[in-house]
Amino acid sequence: MPSSRIPGFYKKSWEERLKIVQEFANLTDEEVALLRKTSGLEFDLANRMIENVIGVYELPLGIATNFLINGKDYLIPMAIEEPSVVAAASHAAKLARVRGGFYANASEQLMIGQIQMVDVPDPHAAKLRILEHKDDIIKIANEQDPVLVNLGGGCRDVEVRVINTRKGPMVVTHIIVNVLDAMGANAVNTMCEKLAPYIEEWGGGRVYLRILSNLATYRLARARAVFDKEAIGGEDVVEGIILAYEFADADPYRAATHNKGIMNGIDAVLIATGNDWRAVEAGAHAYAAVKGHYGSLTHWEKDSEGNLVGSIEIPMAVGIVGGATKTHPKAQIAKKILGVKTAKELAEVLAAVGLAQNFAALRALATEGIQRGHMSLHARNIAVMAGAKGDEIDIVAEEMVKEGVVRVDKAKEILERIRKSK
Repeated sequence: MPSSRIPGFYKKSWEERLKIVQEFANLTDEEVALLRKTSGLEFDLANRMIENVIGVYELPLGIATNFLINGKDYLIPMAIEEPSVVAAASHAAKLARVRGGFYANASEQLMIGQIQMVDVPDPHAAKLRILEHKDDIIKIANEQDPVLVNLGGGCRDVEVRVINTRKGPMVVTHIIVNVLDAMGANAVNTMCEKLAPYIEEWGGGRVYLRILSNLATYRLARARAVFDKEAIGGEDVVEGIILAYEFADADPYRAATHNKGIMNGIDAVLIATGNDWRAVEAGAHAYAAVKGHYGSLTHWEKDSEGNLVGSIEIPMAVGIVGGATKTHPKAQIAKKILGVKTAKELAEVLAAVGLAQNFAALRALATEGIQRGHMSLHARNIAVMAGAKGDEIDIVAEEMVKEGVVRVDKAKEILERIRKSK
C-alpha cells in the first residue's frame, strides 16, 4: 500500500500531483482525463483558492422560478445534486404568488467576535473592568480596518459574559461588528487578534481563542408568506402542514430532517453565489437550539380566513464581496442572475427560499408523501447509473416510476428490454 506521506505535495505541479494520485488510487487514464477537465473555474484560479488542487468538482446549476419577494421578481440560481429541490422551490414560490409572494427583511449585518479569557481570579469584577474600556476596545478594533469604517461599518458595541465550564469560569468578550456587504470573518478575526493582549491586561487572565461566532444572533433574516388554502389543496392540507410543523418543533429527531429541508434550498443558493454554506448551516442549527430545545426554524399557523401562514427567522452571515463571491467566475454570474445589490438583500432572498423549501416538503409529507415526486426525479439518476444514454434515460425512468420500482437492477432490466426491441 503506497503511503499518503507526500512531502512538498503542495509545491508540485498539476501534472505531478495527478500522477501521484493516479498511482496511489490506481486511477485509469480516462479518470485522470476527467480530473483535467475544467469549466468556468480554471486550474490556476482554483489552485489559488484552496490547497493541493488536482481538479474542479462541478454541481448542476439550476434556476428556481416564480419567486416574488418584497414585490420584486427573482430568478434563483441553485447549485445542488439532489433531485426535486429546484422544482419544489419553484412550485412553492408559484403558490405563494397567489397571496402576494414573500415578504422578507434582514437586520444590520452585525457579526460577533469572541475573545476567550481563562484563569481569571475575579471573573465578575474582570467583566466590569473590561466594560470600563468599551470605548478603547471599539477604537482599537476599528483601527484594524479603516476601509470598513470609512464605508460605514466597523465595531459597534462590546459585551462581556462570564460562563461556567468544567475548567472553571471563563470571561468571554464579544465585539459586535457591522461588516456591511462582506461575510466578515477575516475582518472580525483580525480585530479579535489585536484586542487579545489588551483584554488580558484589563481582565487579569490569559486569552486563548480569538475568533468570530457563526451563531450570528444580531444578523437575522426573516421571511413570511400566506398560502391560499384553496390553492394548496384545502383545509385538510393546511391542517396537515401545521401538524407536521408541530411535530418538528416538539421532536428533535423530526426537527433535524425538517430543518435539513430548509437548508436544501438555502445551501444551494449559497453554493451558487460562492458563500460559506457551512457557516450558515452551523449558525442555523445552533439558532434552532438556542432556547435550550432543538426545534423548527419555521413557524406555521392559520390566519382568520383559514389560509396557511408561514414564517422563518434564521441567522444569515452572507456576503456579496470578498472570498469566492468575487473570485469564482460562476459565482459572479449567479449573483448577476439573482440581481441582489447588498448582503442584506441576499439574506432576505435566502430566508424566502428557505421558507419556500420548507412549505414544499411539508405539503408533500401532508399529502402524497415525500417519495412520489422525489423518486420520479431520482429515477433519472438511477437510469444513468444503469448505463442509459440520451433518450433512454427518460424512458427507463418513466418505466420504473410507472412500475413503482426505482432500483439499479430494475433500470438495467428495462434498459436491456428497450435495446433488444430496437
